[in-house]
Amino acid sequence: MTLPSIFRRPPFRVTLLFVALFAAAASAVLGWVYLTSASEARARAEADVRAEVEVLTAIYRERGVEALNAALVDRTARGGPNLYLLMASDGATITGNISTSPIDDFTGDERVESFRLTSTDEDGRVVRPQSLGVQVRLAGGQMLFVGQDIGDIERYLDRLTQALWTAMLVVVLLGIGGGLLISRNLERSMARLNRVVAAVEGGALTARAQVRGAGDEIDELGQGLNHMLDRLQASMASIRHAGDAIAHDLRSPLTRMRAKLEVALIDVESGRLDGADALQTALAEADHLLKTFNTVLAIARLQAVSEPPDPETFDAADLASDMAELYEPAAEDKGLEFSAEIEPGLPLRANRPFLAQALANLIDNAIKYTPPGGAVMLRARHRSSGEVEFSVTDTGPGVPDEDRARVLERFVRLDNSRSEAGAGLGLSLVTAVAAAHGGRVQLDEGPGSCDGSGPGLRVALVLPPA
Repeated sequence: MTLPSIFRRPPFRVTLLFVALFAAAASAVLGWVYLTSASEARARAEADVRAEVEVLTAIYRERGVEALNAALVDRTARGGPNLYLLMASDGATITGNISTSPIDDFTGDERVESFRLTSTDEDGRVVRPQSLGVQVRLAGGQMLFVGQDIGDIERYLDRLTQALWTAMLVVVLLGIGGGLLISRNLERSMARLNRVVAAVEGGALTARAQVRGAGDEIDELGQGLNHMLDRLQASMASIRHAGDAIAHDLRSPLTRMRAKLEVALIDVESGRLDGADALQTALAEADHLLKTFNTVLAIARLQAVSEPPDPETFDAADLASDMAELYEPAAEDKGLEFSAEIEPGLPLRANRPFLAQALANLIDNAIKYTPPGGAVMLRARHRSSGEVEFSVTDTGPGVPDEDRARVLERFVRLDNSRSEAGAGLGLSLVTAVAAAHGGRVQLDEGPGSCDGSGPGLRVALVLPPA
């Protein structure tokens, strides 16, 4: 038969173990108290009996058997807990308050024994209280027995034992009751958590565990579960958003590609374009579409995580130097003045390929939109706050204040950039890289006009230090 779940909970089993250990310890203490008390009572009774024997034997030595007999008669008449018996050398009773000695086969000069003496109590019931006696042989051959009824001590020990057993039984019952109460409360708390888990398994990602505010382990478990579900819900939302965004963002490039292929087909059929050129056009559009898809996928991947993927610690000054060296020839080919100011020792913990792509996008945009004769500058430095800043400044047409937030979105291109190739994803990727690394992107006005073009643009990528 399977026990109810409350009896199979660890707290109840721990409570039973604690109660069992307590019962064992209490039993050991009870036994020790009983044995110690009984031993002490026996020793005290034996000491009293021996003292009485010493008094009586002294009377015998000083005044003879008649004086001893008179003393015993007097003591018997007074009553009390002591038992007396004076016997002749052959065992015949001379005087005393008992008829026969409880010590059989007495040999030697002295013997101490415990025994039970049968008698009646005040209500006429037959009782056999515990007693202790000492029997000695006198110089004239007579035998003297002195005993003491220690039934009162025995009854006291019985009452003490009963009280201790009752107290231990109460503690055991309270312990079992407490274990049942704790197990029931734990079962209810775990049932609430299990209902949340079952709801999440059923697809309800909004289900959350109730935190009681007690600050115990159950609350800590509930808070951890809620935090995990928050992260899971955010991740699932990001994945759904990424899928929707990719489907939405690729609609226009696919439509444009299909339109160009239709135009190429018409040109081929009319003889204005041969098949090889049409295939070249299709391949160029496919490459552009793949590049757009990869960029959108990278942005979605960065937006779906709360920290950069595969981070490593490196000196960002080296990366900035490599990017300056890579793009300086392209700027010179366009007739631009390219310069770099890179502060050494810029430790970062980041995804190096994503950060390199972000810097490449910033420099490429600056070169693309700055007219010949202009200038582009790359800077990498520490801010006073300790953050690491990469900035690219150009003397191109710039971005109006009202459009600076909008150009960070995907597929946004301003009117003055329509003549340049691109999909409007460069700054979107930079923004996603910054957000994934806990940083930000700032757009400001550049150094001013240059040869009638301006006011220029300064784009800063600010990241926290390693």
